[in-house]
Amino acid sequence: MSTLGPRLAQAIAAKDAAAVRELVADDVDFRGLTPGRAWEGTGPDALVEVLFGSWFEEADEVRALLDVTTGAPVEDTLRVSYRMALRTPDGDFTAEQQAYYRTHDDRISHLRVLCSGFRPAAGLPD
Repeated sequence: MSTLGPRLAQAIAAKDAAAVRELVADDVDFRGLTPGRAWEGTGPDALVEVLFGSWFEEADEVRALLDVTTGAPVEDTLRVSYRMALRTPDGDFTAEQQAYYRTHDDRISHLRVLCSGFRPAAGLPD
C-alpha cells in the first residue's frame, strides 16, 4: 500500500510546500472542491498555490492533524482522509479532506480533493 497519501496529509498539515512538491509528479493533474468553489491546476506550483495561497492562508495555524485514514483502493485509485484542528483570526475550526489519487513512478500524478470547509470547532484543549 502506498504511503504517499498519509505523507501528503502530513505535508499539508505542516504547510510544507517543499514536501508537497516532492510527493507529486511534475505534471500532477489536480482538481479540488471546497464548499464555495471548484479548483484545478496542473503541476506542483499550481497545487501549492491553491493549498497555501487559498485554502490555508498564512495566518491559518494547523494546530493538530487529528486523524489520517486510508481506505481500500478503487482499482488504481487510492484514498486518504485527514482531519485537522485549525486556528484562524476568526477562531477555532475543524476541517476534513478526502483525497483520491493515482501514482506513477512513486509520485502522485492524479489528485482529487473534496474539502468539508472550515467548521466551527466544538473545542480543542490548549
